[in-house]
Amino acid sequence: MASYISLILGCILVNNFVLTQILGICPFLGVSKSTKTALGMGGAVIFVMTIAGFFTSLIYHSMLKPYGVAYLQTIVFILAIAGIVQILEILLQRFSEPLYKALGIYLPLITTNCAVLGAALICSQKDYGLLKSTIYCAASATGFALALLIFSSIRERLDLARPPMVLKGLPLTLITAGLLAMAFMGFSGLGK
Repeated sequence: MASYISLILGCILVNNFVLTQILGICPFLGVSKSTKTALGMGGAVIFVMTIAGFFTSLIYHSMLKPYGVAYLQTIVFILAIAGIVQILEILLQRFSEPLYKALGIYLPLITTNCAVLGAALICSQKDYGLLKSTIYCAASATGFALALLIFSSIRERLDLARPPMVLKGLPLTLITAGLLAMAFMGFSGLGK
């Protein structure tokens, strides 16, 4: 049990996909202008990454590894993730039209989000079982959503500020992301 708690805290705080492993930067920068859309995107990523972690681990351990075709994992994982995202897109369009419109192009981009694919590939490389893969992906997605939510709330506050002209827009956004990444790196001493 302690190893799962350590894995969860490590994925959320210490090895955060966005802030320490630099995976999933496109939606992190693109959707973080509003806390509402960041919350929706975070929820969508948590759903997709958790389900993808379960199914890709199931596919890897029941089909790819036993038949010696593990080299096909990237292609198979992308197809599985794409299917999951299509289901999510249909559900959001049906039950939450405003969130569907707010996420816009970033919802289909979850299919190729390197954080989702990266989590599935890391689980197969580390040979995690079904439960550990699902927990790892859920915790990694939670860390992604946490970073996205914190970053979006900071960006909303920065919209009220009047920075120097040279820092407006993308430069200030990247500086803020760097400072947030440095803050999360402070958690790396927790395990020692």
